[in-house]
Amino acid sequence: MASPKPVTHVIFDMDGLLLDTVGICLECQNRILEPLGHSLSWVQLMAQMGLSATEMCQNICQDFHLEITPEEYKRRLALVYPEVFPKSTIMPGAERLVRHLHKHNIPIAIASGGAQDSFDLKTTNHRDLVSLFGHVVLASSDPEVTKGKPEPDVFLVCARRFPDNPDPSKCLVFEDAPNGVQAGVAAGMQVVMVPDSRLSSELTKGATEVLASLEDFKPERYGLPPFDD
Repeated sequence: MASPKPVTHVIFDMDGLLLDTVGICLECQNRILEPLGHSLSWVQLMAQMGLSATEMCQNICQDFHLEITPEEYKRRLALVYPEVFPKSTIMPGAERLVRHLHKHNIPIAIASGGAQDSFDLKTTNHRDLVSLFGHVVLASSDPEVTKGKPEPDVFLVCARRFPDNPDPSKCLVFEDAPNGVQAGVAAGMQVVMVPDSRLSSELTKGATEVLASLEDFKPERYGLPPFDD
């Protein structure tokens, strides 16, 4: 792993990092695919995580040779979301870290590959936590984000929207997916990866640090205020 350098700003991914939504995302995909005679594995889903919704739907339709358009696939997904996404729960260590950084006036933001409608559903029961972030950039809805992860766009746009427009090298990214790590590195940022335990170690390369949980993060390693307890 690379040697951590001091940072001033922090950017969080959301799915699988702040909120435990990956399993829910997989359920949604398979509700659409199974009637069509297909199923998506967890490994296949992880290869798509971080892409914009349009890119993901295009890839799935192409990979499974579906006879419906990506637009129709996306429409069918949207019908499932209201039932399942409000059940999303907070990942271990996430709330403690976010509240700690906010308390110490560290600028924080969210940069996700998702869209506004699904974001609103996922955060239905977590509005208080989301309110602590200075801003949120959603690759599938934001007109300034032309490409989803692993391209760096969403992180670069997110960094520019901090009031003081920090250099990307001063931003620390938290990610769980390989596409997100690649995007953060391409943006010139350090990346702390918190991957699912099932993910191959080969897919964690590029991260500054790899943790089993956000509970294991040591802010002082990056020049941030240490936890009080």
